[in-house]
Amino acid sequence: MLVLLPPSETKRPGGVGGPLAPGTLALPELDGIRIRVRDALVALSADPDAAARVLKLGPKQRGEVEVNAGLPQAPTLPAVDRYTGVLFDALDAATLDPAARRWLGAHVMIHSAPFGPVGALDPIPAYRLGAAASLPGLPSLRALWAQSVTTALAGTEPPFVLDLRSEAYVGLGPVPGSVPSAYVRVVTDGTDGVVRALNHFNKHAKGALVRELAEGRPGVRTLAGLAGWLRERGHRVEEVAGEWRLFAAPRHT
Repeated sequence: MLVLLPPSETKRPGGVGGPLAPGTLALPELDGIRIRVRDALVALSADPDAAARVLKLGPKQRGEVEVNAGLPQAPTLPAVDRYTGVLFDALDAATLDPAARRWLGAHVMIHSAPFGPVGALDPIPAYRLGAAASLPGLPSLRALWAQSVTTALAGTEPPFVLDLRSEAYVGLGPVPGSVPSAYVRVVTDGTDGVVRALNHFNKHAKGALVRELAEGRPGVRTLAGLAGWLRERGHRVEEVAGEWRLFAAPRHT
């Protein structure tokens, strides 16, 4: 299977690996676009005020401009360790055993705005760029990425795709129609009996799901097989027109 995750706005700084080099990320055919986006971010960073406007940075976030300015020389971390936030905290990849981390590397891609889909263990630098940003001198990120990402994903020939991305990142590279896929929406039963999508806890449920997959490493080759595996483990999954409803109890803080 191939599992697609969204990125997170929040990231760990620094890194232990050398600067990002061509050919080190999954889907190397996307490297040309990756370089164009990186160079546009670096150029934008030469004007901190313009960069703050384009990236929608508040006064306390202006340091992100310097992060982007240093992208060509920046140290790297595995993508799954770079991102923080609700989904990645629930996944908690750093505490997985080596076999589970290898499973992530083989089966999970994280879809970033500047680099497109990258393998969970691929080395990436810290950066600031969201799916909705429009970089000067480039087409929209959707126009830049979408068809190229779809074509690249088709070339990986996964037996099926479990799409856990947000809709904004689906727009940057829809799953090819030739590949069986399920877009996952986390929902819960309301007290009035109406099924409702979860927002904040949607991310937690997705991170916990990927952790469970990495630890369990199900030997399935179809979406139906995966749905059966999840149900055996107590999950409630409903399939509706190619979309999965994954039911989760709402959490309270």
